Amino acid sequence: MHSPGRIGRYRLERPLGTGAFATVWLAHDDELQAPVAVKVLADNWAHRLDIRDRFLSEARLLRRAGSSRVVQVYDIGELPDGRPYFVMEYAAGGTLADLLAGGPLPVGHALALTAEAARAAAALHEAGIVHRDIKPTNVLLHTAPDGTRRVLLADLGLAKSLAQASVLTLAAGSAGYQPPEQAQPGEGIDERADVYSLGAVGYELVTGSVPGPPGRVVPPRRLRPDLGEAVERALLRALEPDRARRWPGAQAFADELDQLAAGAPALRPGRRLDGVRGRLNALTLSLAAVTAAVVAAAVVTVLLRPGGSPDQVRVTDSTGRVAVEVPPGFGRELRDSGWDPGALGLAKGHEPGLVVADDLSRWPDLGAAVDGVFAGLSEHGDVTARVNALTHTGCRYSGSRTFSDTRWRGLVRAWSGCPDGGSVTESALRPADGAAQPQVYVQVRQRGDGDATERILRSLSGS
Repeated sequence: MHSPGRIGRYRLERPLGTGAFATVWLAHDDELQAPVAVKVLADNWAHRLDIRDRFLSEARLLRRAGSSRVVQVYDIGELPDGRPYFVMEYAAGGTLADLLAGGPLPVGHALALTAEAARAAAALHEAGIVHRDIKPTNVLLHTAPDGTRRVLLADLGLAKSLAQASVLTLAAGSAGYQPPEQAQPGEGIDERADVYSLGAVGYELVTGSVPGPPGRVVPPRRLRPDLGEAVERALLRALEPDRARRWPGAQAFADELDQLAAGAPALRPGRRLDGVRGRLNALTLSLAAVTAAVVAAAVVTVLLRPGGSPDQVRVTDSTGRVAVEVPPGFGRELRDSGWDPGALGLAKGHEPGLVVADDLSRWPDLGAAVDGVFAGLSEHGDVTARVNALTHTGCRYSGSRTFSDTRWRGLVRAWSGCPDGGSVTESALRPADGAAQPQVYVQVRQRGDGDATERILRSLSGS
């Protein structure tokens, strides 16, 4: 970058985030004595005129929206090397994704936040813009001096005018929040595409889990039994694969959520969610965290790979640090981009991990039969203590046993007669050589009466 630590009159303080095409910095406007966010096009894309045009288009669309519900653009310029940048409002309250790090929210609070995000989307639609990538990381929270929060939509890097959107030919969006029409090039979209994404955001706020693929979404009350039927209907209507059956627009969805939020327990800004998390069974919590952590990874078909025994499939996470062999029937779909150990009450963060199953859309639902395995490393804390604290509502505890081989030793706890008719085992493993770390958490879900846990654990490698 040309003058280190400064862009024009803006003094850079620290990076807020780096994506494929740009870096966003927290900066200080010395003239106005205020914090701002500065987005700069990445060096490696400076020569691509199409990327440059898309970058500048985001600034123009944000400015065109002209709404207090959308991040404001204050300035635009160009570095000496020709890279463009633009200066935006800084939202110090974080994002909805930051709130979700503490688990699912109280229903009233979740619905109110989703309604605010929907009103922000409606403001874009009124300006003739469709966002195309609404997700928790793109919904910002601006905290006022009195402690109140204002919800802002950000990151219009994929946004288009509604006139253009009717003839779009390229797929766009993020897995889990993407409506089916955005996944099919040439379909054309309208504001109801953003309604689907808003429904996915609301679903995640109340369950802690990203929805499954369109048409295969687990009803949210299976993940959160205290959720009202009317709330479930509202969210599932937003998540209809057929856009003609969705809410007709973001404002209509916001109006419904406002009414539902008025009748649901609310949460004052800043309060944590420990009591609500305690009412969800431990299996749901851990699976929700896995789903949230790996949603950006594509679901892929897993084939028998060299190194696996003839009747086993070997799978590896994206870092290569976690690998496990599973029965062929388990090895159909894989997500491999890690997990958050905070799901077990350990230190929050992003650690290597994977989940492999015959149908990942059924994995978060204890009432849906599935064969699969989750394995995740933890570099901090006591996994055994956390696994000892797990309980699974609706399952019958079958007891515990010890596990030991040349690589691992630890505890295995089992439940049978679960709502899906199958079983669950939870394992906490430490290195057999006596080292304290890394520890491994393994969860195995199986249909019927079989138990492949022992063989799975003996195949496990982690470093």
